[in-house]
Amino acid sequence: MNNRAEKLRAFERILTIMNELREQCPWDKKQTNETLRPLTIEETYELSDAILQQNPISIKEELGDLLLHIVFYARIGEEKGEFDIADIIDTLCEKLIARHPHIYGNLKVNDADEVKANWEKLKLKEGKNSVLAGVPAGLPALIKAVRIQDKAAQVKFEWNYPEEVWNKVEEELHEFRQAVLEKNEIHIQEEFGDLLFVLVNYARFLKIDPEAALEKANLKFIRRFKFIEERTSALHKSLHEMSLAEMDELWNKAKEAGL
Repeated sequence: MNNRAEKLRAFERILTIMNELREQCPWDKKQTNETLRPLTIEETYELSDAILQQNPISIKEELGDLLLHIVFYARIGEEKGEFDIADIIDTLCEKLIARHPHIYGNLKVNDADEVKANWEKLKLKEGKNSVLAGVPAGLPALIKAVRIQDKAAQVKFEWNYPEEVWNKVEEELHEFRQAVLEKNEIHIQEEFGDLLFVLVNYARFLKIDPEAALEKANLKFIRRFKFIEERTSALHKSLHEMSLAEMDELWNKAKEAGL
């Protein structure tokens, strides 16, 4: 691992390269906050994929891509006379110090849950008008549900035991089935949303990351479906010629193969 001086040199190097790219590269010269935004979102998802794959080489690379974007936004902010990389880092440092009084002050905490609860209290004192104010509107719905529930839990607005949440899951499942029987499309969608929301809550109580769990299920389905495609191709047939029973048999073989 690199020592502190080497880390500082590496950070200075990326700042120098960013300045050179911004001044000399036609593509980099054209970029704005708005053009970078979708690329930043894409890079974030690529990092997420690398983490799920537990691939340290890919994680390192994707973190570098995200760091490039942060440095890029800082350079654009500097050109506009709004802020630079030092302002970004100093603002972050001041926030971390202010929100960790158990490290930089006299507050005593017993565990990580108390740290999280105190963090939310401090945010409200800083002028946030709602406990939920820190949940970005643009988050994907599944991740947003987790963040909403996490923040509500900080003020103890949640059930005490997993069994209570499971009872709510069963209640919402019953209401969803009733909506399906009624064939009311608006009601069906609403009840399905309620069911998903409470399942996310149950996952939290079981210490499951629902986003990661769903993505793993997605990847498992892809692996097994590709197995079906490959076996079907080996039989010189197309999926359109296969019956559901035949495809289901191949699916079970994929499971037996550990896919």
